[in-house]
Amino acid sequence: MADQNPPIHLRVARFAFDILNGRHALSKLIPPLLFLADALLCALIIWKVPYTEIDWTAYMEQISQIVSGERDYTHIRGGTGPLVYPAAHVYIYTGLYHLTGEGADILLAQQLFAGVYMAALAVVMACYWQAKVPPYVFPLLILSKRLHSIFVLRCFNDCFAALFLWLAIFFLQRRSWMAGAVMYTLGLGVKMSLLLVLPAVGIVLLLGAGFATSLQLAAMMGLVQVLLAVPFLANNPWGYLGRAFELSRQFFFKWTVNWRFVGEDVFLSRGFSLALLGLHGAALAVFVTTRWLKPARKPLSRLVIPIVLGKSPFTGQEQRAVSRDVTPRFILTAILSANAVGLLFARSLHYQFYAYLAWATPFLLWRSGAHPVLQYVLWAAQEWAWNVYPSTPASSGVVVGVLATTVALVWWGGREDWEPRRGALKGAAATR
Repeated sequence: MADQNPPIHLRVARFAFDILNGRHALSKLIPPLLFLADALLCALIIWKVPYTEIDWTAYMEQISQIVSGERDYTHIRGGTGPLVYPAAHVYIYTGLYHLTGEGADILLAQQLFAGVYMAALAVVMACYWQAKVPPYVFPLLILSKRLHSIFVLRCFNDCFAALFLWLAIFFLQRRSWMAGAVMYTLGLGVKMSLLLVLPAVGIVLLLGAGFATSLQLAAMMGLVQVLLAVPFLANNPWGYLGRAFELSRQFFFKWTVNWRFVGEDVFLSRGFSLALLGLHGAALAVFVTTRWLKPARKPLSRLVIPIVLGKSPFTGQEQRAVSRDVTPRFILTAILSANAVGLLFARSLHYQFYAYLAWATPFLLWRSGAHPVLQYVLWAAQEWAWNVYPSTPASSGVVVGVLATTVALVWWGGREDWEPRRGALKGAAATR
C-alpha cells in the first residue's frame, strides 16, 4: 500500500519531474509561458536599463553615406572604422535608418530589436521542441543577461545573423531544403560569422537532399550573395570582397573575450593564429569523419571520389535510407556542434558573438547526456564568464574551458545521434 500511496511530497516531486521531462500534458505549456515571461523581461529592460552606444551610431553613419549614393566599400566609414559587413547588413540597416529617423529614435530601435529577439526565441524554441528537448532545458533560453544586452541594449547586427541561422535550422528540420538554404545565405550576407557552420550545413544538404539537389542549392546560395552585392560589385568588386569577407583582419587584444589568458604577445603572434587554424581543421575533420557522415554508412573515400567526379555517392535507394536518418535532432546537433567547434578555435571572440552561442549551449549540453545539474553549472559558468567586462585571464579561461568541455561532451555523449537506425541498416543490408 505504501508504494501505491506514496507521501504527498513524493507525488508532488514526481509530478514536477514528469512536467519538466516532457512526460505530462502540462509540459507543452512551459515554452509559451517562458516566452511570455521573456517578453515582459525585454519590456522591463528597455524601460529601466539605459541604452549603451557601441556600434549603432557607426552603422547609421555608414548607411547615411550609402543613402547619399556611395557604392565603393573602401570609401564607406563610420566612427568605429570602415564598413566590414556584407550587403544584407546594408539593406537591413538601411531599413532601420529610415524607420528610426536616420538612427535618432533609439527607443524605437530598441523596440524593433526586442521584436527580433522574440522572433528568434520563438524559432529557437520551435527547433528545440522539434528535436524533443525536455522542458527543463528551456529556462536556460531566457536567462542570459548578456544575450538580452546584445539585442535590446546594443542593437548589433549579430542579432539578425543569429535569427537567420535559427530560421535555416527551422526549415532544414522540416526538410524544406530550399528555404533553409535561403535563410542560411541571407544570414551569411549579414555577417560572415556564419561561415563557421557551413561544413555542417553542406553535409546536412548532401545527406538529406541528395547530391544533385545540394549542388543546385549551393549554386543558389552563391547567386544570392552576388545579387545582394550587385550595386557594390559593379563599383569596386575587389573592394567589396576585401571588406565584407576579410579573412585576414587584425584583432585587438583589448577586446578579446576568449584568449586573454595567453597574454598579448602570444595572442598577436602568427604561430598562435596558425595553431588555432590547424586545430580548427583537425576538430572539424574528426567530427566529419566520425560523426556527421555516419548516416552515409560508407567510408570517406567512397564518398569523396564520386563527388570529385561529379557523381552522387549514393544509389537512389541508398539516398532514401540516408535521408531518413537526417532527423531534426541530427540537424540541430550537427549545425550547433560545428558552431561550437568554430567558436572554440576562433582567433578572437567579442561580446556580441554570444548571440551565436547562448542558445546553442543548452541543447549541446543536453545532447551530451550530462546530468542536468552539470548542464546548469556549465551554463552558469559560461554566462558568468561572458558577463565579465573587461575580460580577465580567469573569465577568458572559463569561456574556452566551457566551450572545450561542451565540444568534447557532445562528441562523446551524443554519439547515438550519429549512428544510422538499425532498421535502416538491416534494410540496406538486405538489398545488397
